[in-house]
Amino acid sequence: MFSGLVRGDARIAAIDKNDETIVMTVACQPDFTKNLQIGDSIAVNGTCLTVEQYTDTSFVVTMMPQTYQKTTFKNLDINAKLNVERSLQVGQRLEGHLVTGHIDDIAKVTEIRTNENAIEVWFAFPTRLKNQIVAQGSIAINGVSLTVMDTHDNVFSVGLIPHTQDETNLSKLNVGSEVNIETDILSKYVAKNLEKRI
Repeated sequence: MFSGLVRGDARIAAIDKNDETIVMTVACQPDFTKNLQIGDSIAVNGTCLTVEQYTDTSFVVTMMPQTYQKTTFKNLDINAKLNVERSLQVGQRLEGHLVTGHIDDIAKVTEIRTNENAIEVWFAFPTRLKNQIVAQGSIAINGVSLTVMDTHDNVFSVGLIPHTQDETNLSKLNVGSEVNIETDILSKYVAKNLEKRI
């Protein structure tokens, strides 16, 4: 489990693809791997992955082809900037929202607006997630915990404050960019229960 409070100072160092697995090496800062252990969970661009190897400045994870194809990793190259987050520990403050690291789908940037010192970004998303994205609700974009500002039809918007722009890879987005999204876990249960009543 994660909180969506990421740090964006990691990057892809290597990707080794074959028919069965994709092995990715992530370069990061030495303080990120402090007390890291084999088997630990790390959210990489919002995707929960398991550490298989690590050094002081990197860690290695393996993805199944299904995970690779379902997420934006299939579009990223070496040196692509990544958001990373260590899993929550019992007793830690929860300052974002509960994020599982299980990506629901990919959303595409449709519009970017500057609003004083903030950036407003609009995303198109799949119809099947329509009942799980609401204004003032929570959403994780590339692992970043954000509040939905507005939503209509199949688009929603979020605002990136200067801190988010500085600390994550979301400031690198352009119109047409794709991101990993995870809707709020509470919205999933509400939507499922409403389906059963219909």
